[in-house]
Amino acid sequence: MSRNTSRMISSPRRTRDPGDLLDSMCGIAGFVARDGQAADRGILARMTASLAHRGPDGEGLYLDGPAALGHRRLSIIDLAGGAQPMANEDGSVWVTYNGEIYNEPELRAGLRARGHVFRTTSDTETLVHLYEEHGVDFVRRLNGMFALAIWDARRRRLVLARDRMGQKPLYYIAGKPEGGLVFGSEPKSLLEHPDVPRRLDPGSLARYLLYEYVPAPHSIWSGVHKLPPAHVLIWESGRGAMRRYWTPPSPSAEAPPFEAAADQFWADFRDAVARHRRSDVPLGVFLSGGVDSSSVTAALTEMEPARGIRTFSVGFEDPSFDESAHARAVARHLGTDHHEWTLSAEDVLNLLPEVAEWLDEPFGDASILPTHLLSRFARSEVKVVLGGDGADELLAGYPTFAAERAAGLFRRLPGPAQVLAGAAVRLLPVDHGNFSLDFRLKQFLRGATEPVPLAHQRWLGSFSGPEIARVLVEADPLDVEAEHLRRAGRIAAGADALTRSLALYQDTYLPDDILMKVDRASMARGLEVRAPFLDATLVDSIQALPAAFKYGRRQTKRLLKRAAAGRLPATVLERPKKGFGIPVARWLRGPLAPMLESLLGRGRLRRQGLFRPDEVASRIEEHRAGTRDHRKPLWTLLMFQLWYDRWLA
Repeated sequence: MSRNTSRMISSPRRTRDPGDLLDSMCGIAGFVARDGQAADRGILARMTASLAHRGPDGEGLYLDGPAALGHRRLSIIDLAGGAQPMANEDGSVWVTYNGEIYNEPELRAGLRARGHVFRTTSDTETLVHLYEEHGVDFVRRLNGMFALAIWDARRRRLVLARDRMGQKPLYYIAGKPEGGLVFGSEPKSLLEHPDVPRRLDPGSLARYLLYEYVPAPHSIWSGVHKLPPAHVLIWESGRGAMRRYWTPPSPSAEAPPFEAAADQFWADFRDAVARHRRSDVPLGVFLSGGVDSSSVTAALTEMEPARGIRTFSVGFEDPSFDESAHARAVARHLGTDHHEWTLSAEDVLNLLPEVAEWLDEPFGDASILPTHLLSRFARSEVKVVLGGDGADELLAGYPTFAAERAAGLFRRLPGPAQVLAGAAVRLLPVDHGNFSLDFRLKQFLRGATEPVPLAHQRWLGSFSGPEIARVLVEADPLDVEAEHLRRAGRIAAGADALTRSLALYQDTYLPDDILMKVDRASMARGLEVRAPFLDATLVDSIQALPAAFKYGRRQTKRLLKRAAAGRLPATVLERPKKGFGIPVARWLRGPLAPMLESLLGRGRLRRQGLFRPDEVASRIEEHRAGTRDHRKPLWTLLMFQLWYDRWLA
């Protein structure tokens, strides 16, 4: 491991206004016991203790008849007064909550004006009073990232809620057995409850192979669900009712001129960053050198001296994956206190044995490993960082949006021309570098002739429906692609093509890949990551803009790049997106080859009975020989096996 860090400079201490305080990032757990039974304190204690990594600074338990609420706390703001679960004055409303509420000062002021009396500066108490004032509809007023549970002792009602975009996770199992409900921030907490079976869901295994993750409302665990983003679940008298409390607005029919929209966007974005920077502990920024994180940093420098802003990045020894020079250049341009760590293959691979411990669902996005190491690196200096997550899904930043346009042209070619082009691409020699030409073109062909929603999934995922059918021993996984198309058909119906594609990314890839990755990787190290691009007010303003402002004139993130022009170097705005990858393709032929053989060998797969040994072996052999690049499917299978050995073997 090598470090190259500049002189450490402490961020200036911010003066606190008691009305300007948020609370903490945490883990929550709890249950409502079966009809007629009292909650078991021992079960709640075990569930809560399993989330200690999410909240190492304290624990709280509350029981009331059948109801049990647990909380683990990582203190960020109001370090002394935010203990949870927390109640109102008469103990009739209790809340356990994981998150940050960025419009808390405004909410608190409004509640005070209506006669509510506050005992602490914690935003948790604001949630309690807001529920008293507005009932379940209180969630509509929240601008933040959160997963929460409220026990209404008078109504004997439990309310679960999750933030609009899915930044904070919440799992539950309901009605099994005899009217009980169990919930928690991570599946591992639910598995501590004796009523939750430790059993694989076959349909979600197929979903995992398609997506590289399991999309909400499903989970890999039989009977266990993710509460979808922007939803509440009300559990009363042994029955549940779920409803959506927010739907993204449609693009406005009357759009402002593009230049005016870019100026307004930056003003709104700057306000979002200002809301997200409130903290009573040191705060930093994840800086990759791309336009998203660089824009967050640039906005922050407009509010405080750049020399007091700590930025963090990691690089790689493999130059095709290394972006540290770009991050360094942005830090130099803006004048931040920059910290950099160059990762070796050993640094990343040594992490693999512990991945399954904090990933209690299989997860095939390899960037979770450097994200975890970056979180560990930053946590040595700060407790909170800002990141650029969400910009790609809101503002059309992925190369797949350009590929969608290219696929439209490809489909217009005569059939023989398509066949000839495909044959030529398949003849390209395999190059295991990051986003090499042959990899990009071959991935493009996987989806070029499919319906648009399926094309995007083929470009992002590891296995197509027919490939899943060949690799799985049992199930009818071709239904998984049909399920994906049905899901896409329900989202943003009637909108233009790009808006529909963006909405699908926001519904699946953003919450269940990007945000899940950041949550698990950072919380495993007790670090809070905030995403200003997902600020509720900013999201509403972005969604109201026409698609052409986001992707147009063959430029991704057109609006953001125009707004950041003059604030960031032109090289940052013009550089193609590379992503936060690791050299998986090369490592599978080198240091990971023994692990492949151990976890995906024929004998092991026959005993396990989930995957067809010959199908997996052929992929391993072709990849090892360099005749095909199977980095994505092999990594996805490898990560499943690591998860399986920890949680099911």
